[in-house]
Amino acid sequence: MKTLLVTVLILPLCALAQSKPSCCSVSSTAQFAMLGADEKFRMTHLEPIPLNFAPEQGKFVTFPTGEGKEGRAFEVKATKATANYVFMIHEWWGLNEYIQREAERLQKEIGNVNVLALDLYDSKVATTREDAAKYMNDAKEDRIRAIVKGAFEYVGARARVGTVGWCFGGGWSLQTALMGGKQVAACVVYYGMPETDVEVLRTLNGPVLGIFAEKDGWVTPAKVKEFEDAMGKAKKKLTVKMYDADHAFANPSNPMFDKQAASDAHKRTIEFLKKNLLK
Repeated sequence: MKTLLVTVLILPLCALAQSKPSCCSVSSTAQFAMLGADEKFRMTHLEPIPLNFAPEQGKFVTFPTGEGKEGRAFEVKATKATANYVFMIHEWWGLNEYIQREAERLQKEIGNVNVLALDLYDSKVATTREDAAKYMNDAKEDRIRAIVKGAFEYVGARARVGTVGWCFGGGWSLQTALMGGKQVAACVVYYGMPETDVEVLRTLNGPVLGIFAEKDGWVTPAKVKEFEDAMGKAKKKLTVKMYDADHAFANPSNPMFDKQAASDAHKRTIEFLKKNLLK
C-alpha cells in the first residue's frame, strides 16, 4: 500500500489509441496522462465501490508549495519518532479511501516509518471514469512537482525516503525518486510509465523495484524492456517482476484484479522497502 524514509507510489501510461505523438516527443508522465482520452483504457477501470473507511492513525496535513499555495497529504505516523518516510502516490482516482487504507496498512507492516500519501489532485477525488480521466489530464506537471518539492521540505533534509505508486502514481513514484536525489533510498513502481532517458536516470539514487503486467496494453513488456535497457546504460539497480496479469491487477476495485499476483507483489514491496529503507 513502502534515518528518514520516504516512499512514493505512482503509475503513468504511454500513448493514445489515435493521433498519438511519438513516445519520445513528450515526457513519460505526459504520455500517461494522455491515456485518459483512450476509451479502452478508461473501460479497464471499474469505478471504485465506496469503502466507508475510518482512519485509525492517519490524518490529513498541509504544507507550503510556493506561490502562496498549499499541498495536501494523508500522513500515518509511526508510534515512535523516526526520520524514515514512505511517499505514496495515488492512482488516477486521486487520494481516495483505498489509498488512505493502503497507507495505514503499509505503515503497520513496515513499522519504523511514517507514510505520507501525497494528493496530486489538490483535493479532487474521482468516483467515475470520466472524472478520473479529466483529473489526470488536468494535473499539470509544474504543479505536481511543486507538491512533491513541498513534501520533501515538509519531511526535512534529514529524511530517508522511499517512494511507491500505482498506475498514474507509479510513474510519479519514479519521478519523485529522481527529484529527491540522495535522500531517496528506494523506489517502487507499479505498472507506471517509466522514465527511459538515460541521462535523467543517471541522477537516480537507490534501487528500483518495477512491478509490471504481461497483458498490459499500455505499459507494455516492450516499454518495460526499454526501461531495463536504459537503467542498465545508466548503471542503476533495477529489479523487474512481471506478472501474468493485466494493467491495474493490484487494485481490488478493478475488474482485472488478480488476488494472487497482488498478494505476491505486495509482499515483495514490503521486503524491498524494509531492506533498503530500514538501515
